[in-house]
Amino acid sequence: MAVRAVRGAVQLERDAAGHMEEQVGELLTALIERNGLTQDDLISLWFTATPDLHSDFPAAAARKLGITDVPLICAQELDIEGAMPRVVRVLAHIESDRPRSEVAHVYLGAAAALRKDIAQ
Repeated sequence: MAVRAVRGAVQLERDAAGHMEEQVGELLTALIERNGLTQDDLISLWFTATPDLHSDFPAAAARKLGITDVPLICAQELDIEGAMPRVVRVLAHIESDRPRSEVAHVYLGAAAALRKDIAQ
């Protein structure tokens, strides 16, 4: 079993805790499903949020999905002029037998524009 990294992102429509929980939950669910993972396959999740998001921690959505025994961390994304606003990104470290080329990175909605080269 190899350690792999999976990327993902979602752009929120607004900065509201319930909306963040819903959208980040959808992102994590898609990431898990598209890669054929179980929660036991998760090693750690690293979240970043753009500086315009203040309503909640993205990791709180993971905990509400039942991801309770996986290390999580949140950080602020760089504040770059012209960057897409209201974006939550995730970097998931996983255990998987999939080759690196078959890892499904998940960019939902408008966030797909961030990484057209790997968004699925």
